[in-house]
Amino acid sequence: MDEKLRQIIRTIPLFSGIDLEEFKIKRLGGLTNEVYHLISGQHNCCLRIPGPGTEEYIDRKVEKHNTLVAEYAGVSPKVHYFSDDGIMVTEYVPSETMSPTRFQSDLEAAFQAGKSFRNLHACDRPFEFRFEVFSMIAEYLHVLSQGRSIQLPDGYHDVVEQSRAVQQALDRNPVDLAPCHCDPLCENFLKQENKMWIVDWEYSGMNDPYWDLGDLSVEAGMSEQAELAMLSGYFGRPSTERDFGRMTLYKALCDLLWTLWGLIQFMNENPVEDFWAYSIERFSRCVKLMSTDDFSRHMKAV
Repeated sequence: MDEKLRQIIRTIPLFSGIDLEEFKIKRLGGLTNEVYHLISGQHNCCLRIPGPGTEEYIDRKVEKHNTLVAEYAGVSPKVHYFSDDGIMVTEYVPSETMSPTRFQSDLEAAFQAGKSFRNLHACDRPFEFRFEVFSMIAEYLHVLSQGRSIQLPDGYHDVVEQSRAVQQALDRNPVDLAPCHCDPLCENFLKQENKMWIVDWEYSGMNDPYWDLGDLSVEAGMSEQAELAMLSGYFGRPSTERDFGRMTLYKALCDLLWTLWGLIQFMNENPVEDFWAYSIERFSRCVKLMSTDDFSRHMKAV
């Protein structure tokens, strides 16, 4: 155990009086944060330590509120501790961490993810923060403007303008906002036999619930068959053309936004992966989807 981790554990009241040598510690995944599985005689939990630079675009007070609401909704593990600077301890859930490959090969997992989204979106307690894609794009562009010079992918601003027509189509037929995860990476899903847990509420807020469906489809690289399974789990019935179309429009918009998130990680020199390549892949996928005839058909269905 390194000294930084020792010092953080000592500040957490939950662990007061426990000899640090009692802990068995395993580092878990995480793109921007440090996450550890901690086991002692009294505790079996996860410790999340925020990564450097995340305070520029994550409001920890909002995240704490939303994480507790997600726990109340029954889709996220119990929270034992959450500090003002974002250090968090939650119950450890014995489970399988999902991946794109797992979602692509397991239709039942896609179905269960849809059910968990439905339970979240139906929660009677609202999240704090309004997650709105174009406001987030403006915010991320501002963050990028404050750091070292980073070149946007060619044509990025043009595609943002083109996407306004997508937003207009969505706005003409609005749906009620709901508590949404808004960043459904596959690794944020933990599968037990008959339940899918969702973790990591850093980007959560009130949003169009179809954003979560479209974003998970993109993150998992879902086939149409897997998408239909997810939508079936969500609605408890076969999806309509409008349902499928609205989800597809958000697939493009989420790639447009997360392009900029990747560039922020690149600017902050996050070593976890090649975030420049990540951003270019995101943007290219957005442009490709929006240029198809099917995308125009989905806009008409919406």
